[in-house]
Amino acid sequence: MSEDDTRQIKVGKQSIGIIGLAQVLEEVAENFAHKSDSEIQTELLSRLSKSNYIPSNIQDSYAKAFLREFKKYIGEPYEEEVSEVLEIKVLGPGCSQCDMLDKILIEVLSEMKILADMEHIRDIREIGKYGVMGTPALVINGKVMSVGKVPSKEKLKEWLGEY
Repeated sequence: MSEDDTRQIKVGKQSIGIIGLAQVLEEVAENFAHKSDSEIQTELLSRLSKSNYIPSNIQDSYAKAFLREFKKYIGEPYEEEVSEVLEIKVLGPGCSQCDMLDKILIEVLSEMKILADMEHIRDIREIGKYGVMGTPALVINGKVMSVGKVPSKEKLKEWLGEY
């Protein structure tokens, strides 16, 4: 499996890279879509443990996260992982505008003394999942706030002040 086969998911409060998730979801969807949540969790955990380190003391958290990703994959309703930390995602391939948004966000977070989990998503397929048609895009706690431009520092402070 290549680096392209790694996908970030939330396990508890952490973002974790899971190798081979897309392939396993596809395989399990074919044979387990009508099984119980418990059976699906067990199967996902078993298959993904082969290529990922999953600490035994938090296997339940991983199993819940895998089930959530499975339900997303097959289009069933799911509960999003609740995070106590502000989550910020910059969506963009890594152009100068995207990098500028990263830089300004870091400055604003530092000035406002806000703790945040910040991630720059460069993979076009992952960006597409947010339904945005332009970059850079800014997502704060799952809500798309800006698309196709770099918001002003003042606007960023206003948005971040709401959280």
